[in-house]
Amino acid sequence: MTQNVEFLAAPHIEAIPPMTPFIGPEQLMREGGHASLLRLGANESAFGPSPRAVEAMSAELPHISWYGDPESYDLRAALALRHGCAIENISVGSGIDDLMGLAVRAFAAPGAVALTTRGTYPTFNYHVMGFGAQLATVDYRADGFLDVDALIAAATKLRPSIVYAANPDNPSGTLLPAAEMVRLFEALPDESLLFLDEAYADFVDESSLFPALIHGRLLRVRTFSKAYGMAGARIGYAIATPRNVTTFQKIRLHYGVNRNAQIGALASLADPEFAQHVVSETGRGREDYYRLAGSLGRPYLESCANFVCIDFGSKETATQIMNALLARGVFVRKPSAPPLDRFVRVSVGTPAERDEFAARLRVLWREIA
Repeated sequence: MTQNVEFLAAPHIEAIPPMTPFIGPEQLMREGGHASLLRLGANESAFGPSPRAVEAMSAELPHISWYGDPESYDLRAALALRHGCAIENISVGSGIDDLMGLAVRAFAAPGAVALTTRGTYPTFNYHVMGFGAQLATVDYRADGFLDVDALIAAATKLRPSIVYAANPDNPSGTLLPAAEMVRLFEALPDESLLFLDEAYADFVDESSLFPALIHGRLLRVRTFSKAYGMAGARIGYAIATPRNVTTFQKIRLHYGVNRNAQIGALASLADPEFAQHVVSETGRGREDYYRLAGSLGRPYLESCANFVCIDFGSKETATQIMNALLARGVFVRKPSAPPLDRFVRVSVGTPAERDEFAARLRVLWREIA
């Protein structure tokens, strides 16, 4: 028998340092010896899914032995109706992360440049490296907003195959005006596709978002993870040209979307009152966090998402706060890159969860301050 040796991955994979994009609360519980955590770090909905969605999924559980519809036809038809487009303009995936991977794989060839903002949602970077493209970044503006001018300048110079932007942004929660996003799109080179991540679009008025445009250089993606409370079901969708949807058809995992997720998402769309309830409750929660930050004498970023970033003055203090909260059983996160790395980001919880978070943070801040 030959001597055992390590079998190497492809060179571009071997070159990637070991990494985990997100350390989940379950791992943090194992590492810290916690029986439970106050989960305010992953921007999950504290208000759950629609009761109609739960009822529909529960009724169909005996059929979990069946595969889901590989075309997600009924869900795509409902989404097309919602967005005033054709079913051929909709592609369903197992969350935005899945669609992001398809986009990078389809449109950023190995060695091509992909452009993003340093410190924004990191899974895009994960896919870029995994599929052998080259990552280029610009920084946020000093006020925590995406820097459209910097993105345009970098795109003009680098001619990237794909440009990633989230609006509302994660992790800042800031929202660029629709006109600014249009300016970015129109200024990009002809060979650059804009991947527009609208995971938090349900928390703002549709009129404040990028116009309803179907264009070959534009991929808009949305999710059922946030306002619809279905993060664990993993389901999202892209709005694109029929050609780009067909491109996804060539490479997507056709049975990769959970059957019960399809059923729950369809039922959620039929219950807009529940989604509006979540949006309203989230708005109240953001206001509670603003008042909390003010009572501690700390600035914050006004958010258009289901979380708030509180400014603790420095990366070191923010890291200390995050780790000390975790030691006290509270799971929050902080942005990774300046200028946002001095903030702690906290998801909107239920009123009771917000009260518990506020009490623990006040005690901790007194100790530190």
